[in-house]
Amino acid sequence: MKTLRRALDGLYLGCAILAALFLVAMLLIIVAQMVARWTGVTFPGAASYAGYCMASASFLAFANALNRGAHIRVGLLLTAVGRYRRWLELWCFAIGATAAWFLARYAVNLVLWSHQLGDVSQGQDATPLWIPQSAMALGAVVFAIALTDHLLRIIFAGDHGIAAELAGEGSTE
Repeated sequence: MKTLRRALDGLYLGCAILAALFLVAMLLIIVAQMVARWTGVTFPGAASYAGYCMASASFLAFANALNRGAHIRVGLLLTAVGRYRRWLELWCFAIGATAAWFLARYAVNLVLWSHQLGDVSQGQDATPLWIPQSAMALGAVVFAIALTDHLLRIIFAGDHGIAAELAGEGSTE
């Protein structure tokens, strides 16, 4: 069980590192676009590439953010329900995991359809859309895994294991 826990935490951290790399790539693209403007050189698709990096960074960071307690939770409500807190958290994680798996399914299908149809961006760069969509789909799948992980932890261990609340720091409410 500890091996699975380490593997899942490693997966979440790996996606967070990828998200950070996409943020750095977005910065470099924006700086390159600025330099290109100053020098009179064209950089077709720069805004699109920066947008792809932003979407990729966002989706890839979801799971790690959940683990670290960075997602907004309704702590006041959870505290107010008292002894029913576990049941409310169970219900919330069940709904969240279900919605996340639907999102992941459709994100993966979007990538497959874009690849099959040869869909490209409408800008001058004509980037095959399945490439930037793949990072988004990966992030959606890992987020669904993370929500399912926390749901199963509540069911079998009685605690969701979100770091910020376990450390006594409280959540961002």
